[in-house]
Amino acid sequence: MTVPVPVQAPASAGLGRVDVTKGHGTRNDFVLVDDRDGALDVTAELVRRLCDRRGGLGADGLIRLVATAHVPDAPADTRTTAWFMDYRNADGSVAQMCGNGVRVFARYLERLGLWRPETGDLAVGTRAGVRAVRAVDVPVGVGDDAWFAVDMGPVTLPGGATALAGGGDAEVEVGGLDVTRPGLGVDVGNPHTVVVLATGADLVRADLTRAPVVTPVPAEGTNVELVVPLGEESLPDGAPAGRVRMRVHERGVGETQSCGTGAVAAAAAVRAYGGAGAPDVWFVEVPGGTLRVTLTPGVGTPHAELAGPAVLVAEASVDLAALLA
Repeated sequence: MTVPVPVQAPASAGLGRVDVTKGHGTRNDFVLVDDRDGALDVTAELVRRLCDRRGGLGADGLIRLVATAHVPDAPADTRTTAWFMDYRNADGSVAQMCGNGVRVFARYLERLGLWRPETGDLAVGTRAGVRAVRAVDVPVGVGDDAWFAVDMGPVTLPGGATALAGGGDAEVEVGGLDVTRPGLGVDVGNPHTVVVLATGADLVRADLTRAPVVTPVPAEGTNVELVVPLGEESLPDGAPAGRVRMRVHERGVGETQSCGTGAVAAAAAVRAYGGAGAPDVWFVEVPGGTLRVTLTPGVGTPHAELAGPAVLVAEASVDLAALLA
């Protein structure tokens, strides 16, 4: 198996070639670049061209593997990590975190021989802080791809109990739906607005080819999750689990097949609305597959773990001069 070599030529020069890998987590797809030495000039234009689905490789975002020591603006708590996941949205904008992306990042490190799951958790530096990744067993009935679980950190409701009691802290206008819906703000290291719909027909009817209008919109923008609760089921050990179906419009990207932090936000919002006795484990069905979210029990700020598949599907050598022409 060919292993991509570290990038040597800066993209801004428009010269040379860059070896990249294509991967996805529940079809939320990424271009991954091994730039562990920090040699690559990751411009917004380079990201846009690589992620373009006609003129480039096509992806929801770019993930740059770089040694944390080479990231000047890395959060202070990530300085003890060896590797940093520098994530950019498809439009070239910088993002704090990506729940699907961090699992694919871990799989990429495993492919490169920089991490072995049997040695313990992988500590990943991100702009939302340190994220710990571990390999987990694949649940029954969700395919054969390797699964990884990510400690997503605390999940907060910026509007607090007041927003929850009032049914939300934003109004969301979604194309294809005839009335404005309440949305609940959820912070998973990046901003989300969760809209709970009554029926699957509403979820299908929603038009996410254009961004939902959120009022008031958070300062850094927001991802918007449309969610339909599907009820509860029993885990193999008899414990209850909830199930929801979700579509998402990601800031800087558009509608995607999946969003890991969005799945966490959706599960946290539905559990919060459900009150005492709502399950701690949630299966989130997205167009690209199924994710599992586990929230710490009890009152207070929940901690979340996100589990799901991570797949590397291709390797390529990109001609920078042709890409950026």
